[in-house]
Amino acid sequence: MKTILNVIWLLLCGLWMAIGYVVAGIICCILIITIPFGIASFRMANYALWPFGRTVVRKPSAGAASLIGNIIWLIVAGVWLAIGHIATGLALCITIIGIPLGIASFKMVPVSLLPLGAEIVPTGQPMPGGAPARI
Repeated sequence: MKTILNVIWLLLCGLWMAIGYVVAGIICCILIITIPFGIASFRMANYALWPFGRTVVRKPSAGAASLIGNIIWLIVAGVWLAIGHIATGLALCITIIGIPLGIASFKMVPVSLLPLGAEIVPTGQPMPGGAPARI
């Protein structure tokens, strides 16, 4: 089922959202000081292509640098990518078949806003506290 949802996702919106993340990553890598944002953007582009079967968990070891970086990211690119996910999610929720895809798009909003200090892991992999990751 994950594979079917991922293929439908890729065709309907995953490719376009991934292109948005890649463009943001390239711009961040050109501006040398923002290379960590570019790397995070490329990770999220991979997640935006194939989201089902993976989830985002926060790293408890993320510190003040991650917080400052997230604030900068939020201003530079995070808001625009989150708006893209919200618009895509609303469009997908119009049909009954698209509702699971719309919900997945809404679940990507927090990581698009605050990517630093987050890790994308397969669903079912233990989280830092020992509990398995949820969808």
